[in-house]
Amino acid sequence: MMMIIIGMALVTMVPRFIPVFIVDRIQFPEWINQWLNVIPYAALGALIFPGVLTVIPERPWIGFVGGLVAVLLAIFRVQTILIVVIASGVIFLLA
Repeated sequence: MMMIIIGMALVTMVPRFIPVFIVDRIQFPEWINQWLNVIPYAALGALIFPGVLTVIPERPWIGFVGGLVAVLLAIFRVQTILIVVIASGVIFLLA
C-alpha cells in the first residue's frame, strides 16, 4: 500500500518539476512571455468570479457590485486590505 502511495506521489510530482528545470534554458518569444505573465491573473479571476456571484445566491447583483467596487479600487492602486474592507462594506450595506 505504501509503495502505491509513493508511486502516485512520484507520478504527480515529476510533471510539476520538469518545467522548473526546462523553462530556464528555453528562450521564448516575447509574445509567449507576455501570455505566460497573465496566466496567474486569469486563473485568479476564474477562481474568484464564481464566488463573487454567489455571495447572496438570491441576489447575485450584490456580489457583482462588490466585485466592481474592488476592481475600481484596484485600478486606482488602493492598498489590498482597504479594497477588501471597502468591498466587504459595500456588500454588507447592500445586503
